Amino acid sequence: MTRCPSCGTQYPDDARFCTKDGTRLISGTTPAPGYQRSTAPHTRNDMNVPVVHTTLTGKTLEGRYEIAKKIGEGGMSFVYLATDVATRERYAIKVLSAALSQDANAMARLRREASLGMRLAHPNVCHIIRLGETEDGLVYVVMPFVEGEILADRTNRLGRISLPDVASLLRDIAAGLQVAHELKIVHRDLKPENIMVCRHHDGTDYAVVMDFGLAKERKAGAELQKLTATGIILGTPEFMSPEQLRGKPLDARTDIYSLALMAYEMLTGKLPFSGRTQQEMMIARLRSDPTPLKKIRPELDFPDAVERVLAKALARDPEDRYQTALEFADAFSEAAGTRRQATPTNNESGLLGRLFGR
Repeated sequence: MTRCPSCGTQYPDDARFCTKDGTRLISGTTPAPGYQRSTAPHTRNDMNVPVVHTTLTGKTLEGRYEIAKKIGEGGMSFVYLATDVATRERYAIKVLSAALSQDANAMARLRREASLGMRLAHPNVCHIIRLGETEDGLVYVVMPFVEGEILADRTNRLGRISLPDVASLLRDIAAGLQVAHELKIVHRDLKPENIMVCRHHDGTDYAVVMDFGLAKERKAGAELQKLTATGIILGTPEFMSPEQLRGKPLDARTDIYSLALMAYEMLTGKLPFSGRTQQEMMIARLRSDPTPLKKIRPELDFPDAVERVLAKALARDPEDRYQTALEFADAFSEAAGTRRQATPTNNESGLLGRLFGR
């Protein structure tokens, strides 16, 4: 017998697709490639009912994660809010679509993503905690539940963000990126939609870098290059660096460029390169200098030092930029006149990450 991994309907061996939702059928006993099956029960109540995307709410995944509700959905995954039955901690569970879980290349990328993500435990990074699969072949990723406001939504809501607040958020983002860069991991899709602004117990805000799903190690082999293709395919055009637009090899400095674009947009509500089409804006980044802050928002009278810091971070040649994320954030804070906070040492960062991530 074959079955539909989405709805659980069973079909004869010669059937190829589900007649209800069009999903490609799989063998009733064949798990997704590359993963060990769990022997733990995957539901708490309906032990004989397959756990699928449409029935996850209210279930207990593999006897550990109580699924409260769906909090997000994309073309390739569903995201649920869950609670650990033992610790009562809340987590975000990303469940892969049936089609994706049967794609060998996608599974190879997911294994790589999980391997990298589990090394990124840090207060300013939403990292991967574990990768699992149910008896029914449902592949899922466990991450900390990060509650807050997407940076893109905040900028759109406010129109712009104040200079001191931008400096503070920039340092948080840079701290998270620094941990990744020291592990030779490049985010390569840094954008406001991938930053969550959260709130400490004392009411102050902090930023968390989300979605390292497009991250790549700088020393990538041929197989990894095939999986990630080129930056121009995988990144977000509005926040790509010039070298990414050209499909050149990437390092940490491409994230610094994207971070500078984000800082500019937070300060002004606009991007520093203009064009009638997305293609024209991409060409402007390859050929033109960024529009000065004072030309976009003359009424705000930004310090000249802030202009100089952003201009350096947005240099077309990576060699002319700041070479580390924290170097950029430090220079920006100094130019903005905000009090510089001490950066945790590597040991302190690791301890904070373990406390935050577990």
